Amino acid sequence: MEFIEIIKAIILGIVEGITEWLPISSTGHMILVNEFLQLNMSESFREMFFVVIQLGAIMAVVVLYWKMLIPFSFKEKLTIKNDTMLLWLKILIACVPAAIIGLLFDDKIDTLFYNYQTVAVTLILYGILFILIEKRNVNKRPKINELSQISYKTAILIGVFQVIALIPGTSRSGATILGAILIGTSRTVAAEFTFFLAIPVMFGASLLKILKFGLIFTNTELIILFTGMIVAFSVSILAIKFLMVYIKKHDFKAFGWYRILVGIIVIFYFWIIV
Repeated sequence: MEFIEIIKAIILGIVEGITEWLPISSTGHMILVNEFLQLNMSESFREMFFVVIQLGAIMAVVVLYWKMLIPFSFKEKLTIKNDTMLLWLKILIACVPAAIIGLLFDDKIDTLFYNYQTVAVTLILYGILFILIEKRNVNKRPKINELSQISYKTAILIGVFQVIALIPGTSRSGATILGAILIGTSRTVAAEFTFFLAIPVMFGASLLKILKFGLIFTNTELIILFTGMIVAFSVSILAIKFLMVYIKKHDFKAFGWYRILVGIIVIFYFWIIV
């Protein structure tokens, strides 16, 4: 039985590693996969697993962007990199809206929206928005083409868009990338800022879920959790590299169509087949 659960954790880790960074909703896909491949664990563990597994994906960003994210330089003597410190300040400012709403309404959001109906609607809705926004921006040149050009105002606005992603199926990366593009940020900068924004957000969310679950794990629970995280980390490395290459030559409309298709499949399956 434990071997089967590990296989499930590997599959869930693959899904998380791919969908965390592509704007197609990792939480939405995890909910859907769980319908067909449910971990034979307690409900409280599964709820915690779906959040904490994202830490593995987040560590991929830390590894890939280490030089950009570390605020210290160790050449000859220890020095502080002011540009990096300012970037982190903007990242933390952008986290404030989602942190406040998440802390106040986490349980309520889970109760009301953690279901396939919400996932289907948000997949389709934001898929349409991706297509419309990309068509709108065809002949527009972005005003912000470097991370250093992101102002505090822009950072807080992107943070407001991140609040929308608290609804399952929306996609945290999708919401923040869409928001950043709408306010004049290039796709590359929008994607990178979204990656960095995920670090404090997901560390905070994971800590809350772990504390809520409790710090006592069985050996099986630890094996399943770490398996999912390690797989998510490995797959995320590939997914992030793919996305950054892809958006240099393509827009996000393909992801919009994908979201619409998956949303329709979800509705068809649960309303007609089940």
